[in-house]
Order: sequence, then C-alpha cells, then structure tokens
Amino acid sequence: MNKLLGKCAVLTIDLHRGHLDPSVATLPLSTEQSERVVKENSEFLRQIRELNIPVIHVVTAYRSQEEILNNRYWKDIQSDDSASRKNILNHNLKDSAGLELMPGVFEDGDYVVDTKKRYNCFLHTDLKFLLDSLQIETLLITGVNTNSCVLATSTYASCLDYRVVIVKNCVDSMDGPELHEAALKVIESAYGSVKDSKQLLEELG
Repeated sequence: MNKLLGKCAVLTIDLHRGHLDPSVATLPLSTEQSERVVKENSEFLRQIRELNIPVIHVVTAYRSQEEILNNRYWKDIQSDDSASRKNILNHNLKDSAGLELMPGVFEDGDYVVDTKKRYNCFLHTDLKFLLDSLQIETLLITGVNTNSCVLATSTYASCLDYRVVIVKNCVDSMDGPELHEAALKVIESAYGSVKDSKQLLEELG
C-alpha cells in the first residue's frame, strides 16, 4: 500500500475488440490509436501486477438491441450519419467478437466485470461490491473513451469518495484529440488526478 494513494486497483474500461480491433470493431478508434492504447496498457498492467495491485477489467455487453435503445439519445442518433456513435445498435451484442478483451490486456488473476451497459461503470454492475470487498481506496483508470466512459466513471467514483487517478497515456477517444484533452481537463479540474504511467509507477514504488 502506497502511503499517498492508499490501497489501489487498476480499472480498465472497454479495452475490448469492439473498440480496438479494426477487423471487428463497431465503434472503432483509429488503427494507430488502437495499437498505442493496447501497447501502453499491456506494459502498464504488466508492471502493476508485479506490485501485486489488483486489475479489474470492465466490458460493455448487451443482450439485445432493445437494451441499447432504452437510451433515448442513442435512439435519436440512429439516422444521423454524422454521429460518431451511429453504429451503437451493433456494438458488443451477445456472442459478438467485440466482447473479447484485446490480446495482452487480460491475465489469469485479473477480475472481469462484463455487465456494463452505460458509460458509468458502476451503473447496474457489481463493481462497487468488488471494490469494497478488496478495500480499494484509489482507482487507477485506463481505457476508452476518455470523454464518455472514462469521464462518467471518474466523476461518479469521485462522488463515491474513491481517489481517482487517470493514467494519461493509457486512455484515448474515438471522438478525437480535442474531446480527449477536454475530458482530461474536466476530470483534473474537479474529480481526480491525471498522471503518466511512468510517473505513477514511480510513486507506487
């Protein structure tokens, strides 16, 4: 346990093929972004495990398109060809390849929460139950998208009184660099810290 950060866990958000494998992704990041995100996360997680810090992967998964359409905004944008999430109805449906975590991300001993259906990883999942059972104080958050799932989860975690740290080089967004950077600024202004993985690992020691 680090004296400054308390008991930590890494929370990865949607590091699955549905975002990061261009061959099957329904809401893809660019190939360059995907390769970088997977590489940075794989290396960071390797070093984190050496420190015996728990790793928790949260994965979006839907039983049906009806579950997706319950979100009225997502329903509204289906006919908008300019919307970045216009393909949301086909995203990470049951039995699809997109549900799989990217190679190099998961290792035996990691935890997986695979019932996420909205941007906030806590909503209708057992994430808080798991964190409380592990007595976690600090969340080291990685994944995609910075301006949706990472932002929503970070703000909610802060409201639950977890210490939030965004691992800057391990997050990115399909919505472009401006919204990625804007989301980091919003989080750092009121909800948590934003740190490079090298700096964070040095602090964890």
